[in-house]
Parts: sequence; structure tokens; C-alpha cells
Amino acid sequence: MDENNEETQQPLLTTNTTSYYENCPGCQIDLFKETNPRIPFKLLFYVWIIVLCAALPISSLFPFLYFMLLNIHSLQIRDFHIAKREEDIGYYAGYVGSAYMFGRALTSVLWGVIADRYGRKPVIIFGMITLIIFNTLFGLSTSFWMAISTRFLLGSLCGILGPMRAYASEVCRKEYQALGMSIISTSWGIGLVMGPALGGFLAQPAEKYENVFPKDSLFGRFPYFLPCLLISIFGLGVFVLSFSLPETLHNHKGNDEECHDSYDKPEMNEGKSLVSEESLLKNWPLMSSIIVYCVFQLHDMAYAEVSITTGLFLLQNRAVAQKQRGAANGISMSAMSFFKAVGPASGGSIFSWAQKRQDAFFLPGDQIVFFILNIVEVIGLLMTFKPFLAIPENLIS
Repeated sequence: MDENNEETQQPLLTTNTTSYYENCPGCQIDLFKETNPRIPFKLLFYVWIIVLCAALPISSLFPFLYFMLLNIHSLQIRDFHIAKREEDIGYYAGYVGSAYMFGRALTSVLWGVIADRYGRKPVIIFGMITLIIFNTLFGLSTSFWMAISTRFLLGSLCGILGPMRAYASEVCRKEYQALGMSIISTSWGIGLVMGPALGGFLAQPAEKYENVFPKDSLFGRFPYFLPCLLISIFGLGVFVLSFSLPETLHNHKGNDEECHDSYDKPEMNEGKSLVSEESLLKNWPLMSSIIVYCVFQLHDMAYAEVSITTGLFLLQNRAVAQKQRGAANGISMSAMSFFKAVGPASGGSIFSWAQKRQDAFFLPGDQIVFFILNIVEVIGLLMTFKPFLAIPENLIS
């Protein structure tokens, strides 16, 4: 090892039992947390704006998806012999809505592992590029299959949310980690409000605002391109901003026991770590919180529970050490995305079935839909009790 490399491996500062390395971004964040007891508002703003940008393309789909499927000229639905009835619209709309979540379910673990290996920031930047490209292409869809394909590719290649959950827990001191998780839930909730409003207000502009958007213009030919375009422009701004995002992953080769963040380091009890660093699939506090999270996310397509999501985010991130946190959030995102992929497709099928039993004796019409949703909610509630849901010991102490 040459002299320069030896110098870079020396701790820049040692505080109590914690060493910080000069060229390690993770150590810089840890030192910042130890020396600054206040809430990191700037870093949490980064988290908020990136998660908001990731939420908008998902939520903006819903208000005009129904009209997209009714519009034969925009998606050539006649080629698929789809009757323009409510039950059929709900059925096919569910598949377009599921495509994103299905793609995310397949790749979230991979993106989490990449984030643990190469850092949170590269995954976030690549995800923003993906969002800009495929969200724009979705607005230019000319066929049913193009719409599904662009949504699937957006979900599979945009691995932002898992690393952002890990990032939010890593930039906050222990006492503020719940706040970091709630920032993600709040930003996501705002996106779920703004997205539908944006999509509904800006869809079909050539028909709503003829003086501004002529019918023979690009926005007349692609009536759902404008909201997608504006979201992509917003994404471009967030993409530029994300280069200012400080990395939180340690990249030095020092002793992990001496350089881990004092607020993130596994607490020790009789020589044993209270945070498991073994196989993630055998970490029951992590897996039980992921399973409960998935059940509520299956139900979340109809009812949003922000407080539930925040609490389970915190449990999942406290159940593992930093070097496994990206992969753990990846597993969580994949499992949750699978349940959310099932949600729209199964929900659309249930809705279609409900329209055919308007005169049924037991729970006619839409009543059966809400009855099934409430059953899922009760199942999720029962799973929050012991012995199923395990609490990480370092969260109890």
C-alpha cells in the first residue's frame, strides 16, 4: 500500500469509540449527526422532493385512465374488442395500473442490493432518468400495449423509493428517524393528492382549452401527454437537484465496529448484537413488519393509512444494520409492489363482478367491494399483534 493510500485510511477524527474517515461520505454524514443535534431540514427536503416526484407519475394515472380506455382513438381499444362498459373498463384499467407495481416488484430487491453496494445516490439519479423518459413515453402511448409496457419499464427501472427509505433513516439521528419516515409518507400522500388533480385538470387540453391548445396540435393528438410532460419537466428539475444529494454509504476499508455511526451502530447485549446481520429472510422483526406492511398496502389502493406506513417503515429500518438496509428496503418494496400489483388487477375484477350482481340478496353491487376491502383491513389489524409482529429489541430498549 502506498503512502497516499495509508493516509486516506487514517481516521480524520475520533470521538469516543467512533472513528470518522476524511474521504468517506458516510462518515461525513455520521459526524454531521453527532455534532448537529438539530433536525436536518435540508436533507429531509431532498427526501421530500424526490419522493414527491416519484409519486406523481403513479397517482396522476388514475383520474384519466378511465377516459384513456374509453377513447378508442388514443389506445386503439377496438383492436382488442373491448366493449365500452363499466365492468370491462375497470377490468382493463386494472392491468394498466398493475403494470408499474409488477415491474417494481421484480426489481426492487436488485436496486436495494445495488444501493448497498454502490451507494444510494447513483440509484436515485438513475431512477430519475428512468422516470423522465418512460413517464413521457407513457403520455405518448398510441396503443394499449405501449401504455402497459412504458408503465412496466418505469416500475422496473425506477428503484428510488427503497433507497430513499434507507436514506431517510440514515441522515437523521436516532430520535428523528420516525420524522424521516413520516416525511416519506407525507410526501407520498401529497403526491397522491396532487397527481390526480394534475392529471384530471390537464388531460385532454385540446377539448378543455381550445384557445390555447389547437386540436391539430401535439396535445390534440395525444390528449394525455400534457400532464405527463409537466411531471417529467418537474422530474428534470429534481434530477438536477439530486446531484447535490450527499451520499450516506461508507466507502472506506476501516474497521466497521469502530467507524459505524454511534446512532446507527447495533447495540450490544452480552456480546450479541440486537440488530441481526445474518440472512435478511431469517430476520423475523424485519420480515414480520414487511408482511404486515404488505397486507395494508394491498388495502392501501382504496384506503391510505399514513401513520401505519410510517410506523412499519421505522420497524423495518431499525431491524437491520446500514450495510443491509438497502437490500432490506428492496425486499420490502418488492413484496409490497407485488401486493399493489395484485390490488388494481384484483380490484378491477371484483369491481367488474360487482356490477353484474346489482340485484343480489347479499351485499349487492359495490357493497361487496367495500366488504372485501374491510376483510383485508381486519386481517392486517390482527397481524399487528404479538406473536406475529416482532419488535426489534433495540427499539424497545
